[in-house]
Amino acid sequence: MSRNAGCPAELTLELLAGRWKPLVVYWLLKGERRFNQLQRDLGGVTHRTLSKTLKEMEADGLVARRDHGEIPPRVDYRLTGLGRSLEPVLTAMHDWALAHPRADRAARRA
Repeated sequence: MSRNAGCPAELTLELLAGRWKPLVVYWLLKGERRFNQLQRDLGGVTHRTLSKTLKEMEADGLVARRDHGEIPPRVDYRLTGLGRSLEPVLTAMHDWALAHPRADRAARRA
């Protein structure tokens, strides 16, 4: 992750970059999830993509992985304090999307 002295929002944008990261934060804000539950919640994400996304988010300090050391394997994912601190950011994005429901489609047509 680059730490340029540009816009202060750059770090936030880097942490949430990609299609799945904001959605992972959204679902983990609702509580701890196992991998398969999170994959079902997201809908449409491949096993490989979700695994890569979670590893990146863990490396960035947003997500914590807990391996219960059981057979069959049981692993849970939860947000760290840093990950939870993104809740107001996602809330603002949600509110903006509700206020501008056609912005996405209009921008793609332009």
